[in-house]
Amino acid sequence: MAAIFPVLDLYSCIATKWSRHLGFCVTYTALLMKTWRVSLTYRVKSAHKVKLTDKQLLQWMVPILLVMLIYLGTWTLSDTPAAEEIVDNEGLRFKQCVYNWWDHSLAIGEVLFLAWGIRVCYNVRNAESLYNEARLISYAIYNIAIVNIMMIAFHTTIALVFGPKVIRVLKGQGDQWDNRARSRGVTASFSLNGIGLVPEEAPDLYQENEELKKLAAQIEFMKIVHMEMNNRHVKPKSGGYFTTLNAPTVVHSPISKQSCILSQNKPPEEL
Repeated sequence: MAAIFPVLDLYSCIATKWSRHLGFCVTYTALLMKTWRVSLTYRVKSAHKVKLTDKQLLQWMVPILLVMLIYLGTWTLSDTPAAEEIVDNEGLRFKQCVYNWWDHSLAIGEVLFLAWGIRVCYNVRNAESLYNEARLISYAIYNIAIVNIMMIAFHTTIALVFGPKVIRVLKGQGDQWDNRARSRGVTASFSLNGIGLVPEEAPDLYQENEELKKLAAQIEFMKIVHMEMNNRHVKPKSGGYFTTLNAPTVVHSPISKQSCILSQNKPPEEL
């Protein structure tokens, strides 16, 4: 805390970066090394018992700490984290440590390290250890991972919701309609009360095309049915469309009926 709240200068920013990242490395490397030992012991399938001492764990932990020390040392010497003065809209001045790609690269490495830790904790979820230590360490790893993921999700949501609006306002296009939304059949209107969406009664071409396809398929089917009905070259199957029982009733026109009656009542001609 002493490196965050006083008046920031060059040394305060250096102490902040070193204490934060080196503390993360020491704490979670030690916890994950102990959990990894339980994982190796729990997953062994041979009769030979695997035994890892604390000294061996420290030997594996030293290279990780050495990599972190080299990274922080290179960062401090090449691009020393300094304090920059920020002025808000009300004229309030305060100092904040500079954040650049060194911070982002180290944050990505820590996220990958936590992802590996979650995998190790999942492997030992049913393992038994002294004082049930593996499960408690797993809870600690899950806690820091979930908190970081939630923070990333919050920042991403805010950026997706408000980012495009800020960009349009900065470009001077905040009071203009979105042509892409209009092309989808929706008109975006901007008013003093907020943003509203006014639907346009535009025809849905996709739905009309689908209905036309269905009608064309039905017409083709009816053509085939009427063409093959009562066809002596087609052998009807029992229960099929072209059997006598399933044949549709043929409706004759009244003109054809009248002509049939007249032909029946007409007397035969004499030879």
